[in-house]
Parts: sequence; C-alpha cells; structure tokens
Amino acid sequence: MDYYFAPMEGITGYIFRNAHRACYPGIDKYFSPFISPNSNTYMNSREKNDVLPEHNSSLTLIPQILTNRAADFLGTLNELADCGYREVNLNLGCPSGTVVPKGKGSGFLAFPERLDAFLEEVCWGAENRGMKISIKTRLGLEDEEEFPILLKIYNRYPIKELIVHPRLRIDYYGNHPRMESFSYAVKESRAPVCYNGNLFSHSDLETFGSDFPDVKAVMMGRGLLSSPGLCSAPLKTEDERKNLRRFHDLIYDGYREISFGDKNVLFKMKEFWFFFIRRFAGGEKLLKKIRKAQKLSDYEAAVNAVFASLPILTEADMTGMN
Repeated sequence: MDYYFAPMEGITGYIFRNAHRACYPGIDKYFSPFISPNSNTYMNSREKNDVLPEHNSSLTLIPQILTNRAADFLGTLNELADCGYREVNLNLGCPSGTVVPKGKGSGFLAFPERLDAFLEEVCWGAENRGMKISIKTRLGLEDEEEFPILLKIYNRYPIKELIVHPRLRIDYYGNHPRMESFSYAVKESRAPVCYNGNLFSHSDLETFGSDFPDVKAVMMGRGLLSSPGLCSAPLKTEDERKNLRRFHDLIYDGYREISFGDKNVLFKMKEFWFFFIRRFAGGEKLLKKIRKAQKLSDYEAAVNAVFASLPILTEADMTGMN
C-alpha cells in the first residue's frame, strides 16, 4: 500500500512536511496546499517558496493546482515543469465557501461540459511537456448520481491517478464516506484509484485494505495531522511522546528560523494544535491556553504542560474518529 499525505491549507507547507518526514518516514507522496493562479501570476511568492525543489529534497512532492481556467493551469504546470516536477494534481475536491462559488474545487463539478473541455486542453498541454496529471475529486455537489457522469469524463483522458474522496460537497467533512460510490469508482475507473477519507488509525487502514484489496494507495489528511505516525511503525508510549515532541519542535523552530515574526508563529502553531491535540487525552483546557497565548513564552509553557501531563491516546481510542 502507498501512503499519501493530503494537503491542508495553512498547515502542511514545506516546514511541516520536512519535520514530518524526519520524524515519521513512510509517506510515499506529499501533496502541496493548492496553488491558485490568477490573472496576475501563476504562483505567488509564498506558493513558489513552498514548492522550491531545495525545500522538498528529502521527500516526493506533488504540487496541487486549483483553477477552472485551462490557460492558468497550463501556465502553472509549465513553471512547475521548469522546476523539475513531472506530475501535478488538479483539485476538484475543495468544499470551501470561498472556492465553490467561483466554480473551482468541488464547485467545478457542477459544470461537466466545461470540465470536459478543460481536461481535453490541459491533458494535451501536459503531454507536450512530458507531465502527468492526477485528479483529486469528490462525488459531486449534491447528489451521488452526479458521479457516474463525472467518471465518464475522467475516463476519456490519460489521468495518472484518480484520488476519490467519496463525499459530496454538501457533506463537507461530515457524514460517513459514501463507500458504494467509491466501489463504483474502483470498478469503473480507467485510471488507478486512490482512496481518501476517514482513516485515523492502523485498524482503519487494515479494515480498508481488507475491504478493497485492489486499491493500492490511500490519502490521509486529518488522520495524519492528529496521529502523525499513522503510516510508520508503532512506537512504545514514551518513545512516541519523545517523537511527537521532536516533531512539534522541528515545526516550531522552523517557523521561528525563517523570521516569521512571533505573532505569525503563534498563528501557525495554533492551527497545528487544532488537530495535534487529538493525539492526547483530556487536552481541552491546555488547548484553550495555547489558543489564548499572546507571547511565545506563554505558548511554550502550555505546550510543555501538554507533553508533561497528558496521556497519549491508544490505538483503540483513535479508531473511528471524525
């Protein structure tokens, strides 16, 4: 089984990715937070910095692009090809209220004819540059009956891999993944299928592997954010505590070293802890202290208390999380 780390805007940038790779080897591919080209530039300075090869030399990174304009997609693809990349991922899954109304992310799924024309143009352009395109998709916006139409479109093109998050846009990250539709994707897709959704423990991975033995790749986001060692060999509790601390410190020190500014460092780390606290039992009070911290010293005191006092959740506790 291949393991992919899903992108999370504002969290899984190159500092996070390198820290994770150093502490928890086992991820086959990391996907960048989406690059969103516009009329002024294909990649802004932050996006370029995040995908620089020298910032990702220890891992395999697949840049992800969010757009509904073929010219913008191909312009970004060409810049990434110039950097040495040979695969990009098209985001057709983002359910955000700031993205969908623009017809991007999962919002693009509402326009199958436009999506068809878009894929025809970008796949031809990618082939000319020796690039491959993978797609991360939801099942549709409001009804599972949308998915067979979308899959027929995907099957017309030389897609390297179809990553299926079997939820509708209206589900956001709630409700249970719609596994009958995922089974349909596995049966009918011409491209290899990767699964994404609600994998939070080794037990979840084992169950999925048993249910879908022909699926050779899974993508995890929230599961790896709350349990970063999910795809690595399990450690004894105290060894895991030390590794979790090392992981945190590499990220924290990385943000400080790039002169991010104390306020921005705190903002980034508070985003990180929204998921990371789930690895610990009874962390609500200390999470509030982390969120209220206005100085690095207050933040560090709260973090020290987490690692010194809170039990790490067991494997059974992580199974079935949402």
